[in-house]
Amino acid sequence: MPANLTPEYLAAEQAYREAKTDEERLACLERMLAVIPKHKGTDHMQADLKRRIAKLRRKPSVRPGARHRDPFAIERNGAGQVVLLGPPNCGKSSLVGALTKARVNITDYPYGTHSPAPGMAYHEDVQIQLVDMPPVTLDGVPPGAMGAYRNADVILIVVDLSSPEALEQLEESLELLDRRGIAPVGRHTDHNERDHEGRQLKSAIIVGTKLDAEGARETFDALQDLYRDRLPILAVSAHARQGLQELTAALFRILDVIRVYSKEPGKPPDLEVPFILPRGSTVVDMARAVHRDFPERLKYACVWGSAKFDGQQVPRDHVLQDRDIVELHLTS
Repeated sequence: MPANLTPEYLAAEQAYREAKTDEERLACLERMLAVIPKHKGTDHMQADLKRRIAKLRRKPSVRPGARHRDPFAIERNGAGQVVLLGPPNCGKSSLVGALTKARVNITDYPYGTHSPAPGMAYHEDVQIQLVDMPPVTLDGVPPGAMGAYRNADVILIVVDLSSPEALEQLEESLELLDRRGIAPVGRHTDHNERDHEGRQLKSAIIVGTKLDAEGARETFDALQDLYRDRLPILAVSAHARQGLQELTAALFRILDVIRVYSKEPGKPPDLEVPFILPRGSTVVDMARAVHRDFPERLKYACVWGSAKFDGQQVPRDHVLQDRDIVELHLTS
């Protein structure tokens, strides 16, 4: 019985052949298994895919005793990790440099960035980690780079609005993600969400750079018409510092977190550094964020903000809102 393999399967198979790391191979195999036609003619192929997936999942990423550091394994900090994706000279480094104190390499020639460069941006009093990345193309992805995109909270797809090939840049970036089993969506996602084809759903925003360039506004308007129903799309200029606050606000929204401030009994609240919690978190979650032993010792809490009145005593399962102030009362 013929297999009748689909174009989606063949694309995933080609990506598997081009994969440079076990992590990338595993993602491709999972995609192949998800999209392969399910009938008797593919039973043997399905079994082989499952065997290869199981083998890769059992395989340690680093051999015992080996000294190896993955340069693309960036420790997450702040309210969330945002990793930039785009072709050479699209303005990624300039954008990260304008928003953070990261040591980025801003050049007039392509491929000036050779390794990830993390830095902290701010939305009001909330830190958001931005990671500048080496440029990527359909035919050129640094080995291991896709792992950074899969592990990120948000992918920022960067397009050069001054380029006559801006649309092609965006289409190639989206195709690259699709080939590697990643489906960008314009909402908050967790790391385990998959679509019906087995692709990993990943929060994403499109950002057009160099808005101050001649013709950039018209290019942005055209991209908006084509893509605003699919993904959030914004325009910025790192040089003129246009749209930067709107971008960090959009990142804060898609991360879907809240900031909560602590208050000790009898003292004013600490409004300098908030605790960052997932939306929907409760008083108990806040107590756990302060100290792992606090949930067991928690007697009650008083809340300013989302309570009916300031300082109201609330139950342990009270759902907190952005900018709440919480006073924890503990057993000794």
